Amino acid sequence: MKMSEQLEVEFIKQITREYESSFLYRQLAIEMDVRDLPGMASWLRAQSAEELTHADRLIDHLTDRDNHPVIGDITIPSVKVEKIQDVFEIALEAERNVSEGIRTLYRQAEDERDLDSRPVIDWFISEQVEEESTVSEILGRLRMVDGDGSGVLRIDAELASTGA
Repeated sequence: MKMSEQLEVEFIKQITREYESSFLYRQLAIEMDVRDLPGMASWLRAQSAEELTHADRLIDHLTDRDNHPVIGDITIPSVKVEKIQDVFEIALEAERNVSEGIRTLYRQAEDERDLDSRPVIDWFISEQVEEESTVSEILGRLRMVDGDGSGVLRIDAELASTGA
């Protein structure tokens, strides 16, 4: 069943957010690469790739319902990283932005009583809780070590071993 034009617009906005998030994560990975923190860079690259799979999931939902997904204009904020903690503060803010987009999508689908969108939106709600929690935990640990080199290197090594 084809979704409404208004709901399709909200899905397209979310697809665009996912691409923006992917590119932002990739830039943050570059910031860690140039600081010789390969574990953090690898983790951030994996997050970048995951955001693309999220966009694909949304695209698939639209095409499965005979809608026409498009990618909107991508805007990526320039990042200024002075300390490692900045990277994960930027990442957490980006995740919160994505989460709010999902909530907007949920509310629109609810208003239209579009039950067919519920499974995909519910999946994203759960995913975003996990994403925000993970980034928040990393950020909390970075705040705890407060720039201490050995602490940062330990977190870097742990992120390298997460399989990302």
